[in-house]
Amino acid sequence: MKKNIVGNANGIVEGVIWKQLVKFFFPILLGAFFQQLYNTVDAVVVGNFVGKTALAAVGGSTGVLINLLVGFFIGLSSGASVIISQYYGARKVEETSKSVHTAIALSLVGGLIMMVVGLLFAEQALRLMSTPEEVIEYASVYMRVYFAGIIPVFIYNVGSSILRAIGDSKRPLYFLIACCLANVVLDLLFVVVFHMGVFGAGLATLISQAISAVLVIITLMRTDDIYRLEIKNIKFTPYILKDIIKIGIPAGLQSVMYSSSNVIIQSTLNSFGTNVIAAWTAYSKIDAIFWMTINAFGISITTFSGQNFGAKRYDRMKKSVKVCLAMAMCSAVLLSTVLMTFGGNVLGLFTNDKDVIAKGIEIMNIMVPFYFTYVCIEILSGAVRGAGDSLIPMIMTCIGICVLRVLWIWIVIPQYHTLPMVIASYPATWAITSLMFIVYYLQKGWFRRALKRESSSI
Repeated sequence: MKKNIVGNANGIVEGVIWKQLVKFFFPILLGAFFQQLYNTVDAVVVGNFVGKTALAAVGGSTGVLINLLVGFFIGLSSGASVIISQYYGARKVEETSKSVHTAIALSLVGGLIMMVVGLLFAEQALRLMSTPEEVIEYASVYMRVYFAGIIPVFIYNVGSSILRAIGDSKRPLYFLIACCLANVVLDLLFVVVFHMGVFGAGLATLISQAISAVLVIITLMRTDDIYRLEIKNIKFTPYILKDIIKIGIPAGLQSVMYSSSNVIIQSTLNSFGTNVIAAWTAYSKIDAIFWMTINAFGISITTFSGQNFGAKRYDRMKKSVKVCLAMAMCSAVLLSTVLMTFGGNVLGLFTNDKDVIAKGIEIMNIMVPFYFTYVCIEILSGAVRGAGDSLIPMIMTCIGICVLRVLWIWIVIPQYHTLPMVIASYPATWAITSLMFIVYYLQKGWFRRALKRESSSI
């Protein structure tokens, strides 16, 4: 075991919990907001200046497939975030440094693999999802441009997760603000001025994400703290990689299972035609407000749980879960109220097609009132993952979200082939899975196993 060193005061392991959560949470939320704007701006610009077919192309099947492929790696890299937060919380110098360099190496190799897969199989995957022919041409172009620039996406996500793991959620936000503004300018330039259509929207996103990757790498290289990045040291450290994979694989598979069930649902939605696909695309951009918020809480509690566990502040770790859960639940109720009141007006930003707007409102009325049922899944899974337990949460997610959702599509929908019945699969499975996570968290077996792993590593 390496000798620990004493660093500056760390607000995550001391101070008033709710204040520290707020300080950490809001930069993540705003960062997620600006990151989401990349694709949202694409949707707004092509929806208004190219048409609803192009709008369906930059969302719908395209968005689901990108989430499926990219989500696995982002889930895998969350293992690096947990490992780094625990080592950093314990002030273990060499282990923190090796974890950072291993994580960056993983982003480079993973990005290269994903780029090849995306470029080769984009169109085939779209056809397997029964994407309408008028949408495929646009969608395949957008996907190929996106995957051509996937390495910077992976580098940024890993780099920003490193910064968040050590308690810095502000600088990733600053980078995203600058790059989102660049994306807005480039979208308007490529699509409106140069008439480059969907290709221009994808190119604007690619360039903007490359800028964010460069900024985060420069930040990691210039720090004097123990997480400093040195290009010459970027390589895999076997035992660190093993720990990252051990924690990250279940999280990556969990993301894949979410996305796989969404692929099946998207394929079912495609059978309702272009209006529904466009409506679902527009709604998903509004729906992203909730997911950005709840994911920000999830990232926050994972970091709080990991650092406090590494510092052996177990009571503080458990208290932070309760505080974060209360904050997230209040936010979910507030967002549901706001979106039910104003969501229909926001749909008009994406299209002026009345049929598309009507379908979007129908979707919204089923989904939005039940946001609160998802809160426990995100917060409790984030808390136990921060302590190093990710396998059983993945299994529960597989059963509660993915298996039940697929069974819903295969059993219920053939009998009642309507849009409301398809959409209802979401809140139904959220509620069931939340109950599973509540029971699992209160049972505390995850905590006892985490303590056992910690004692065996000393």
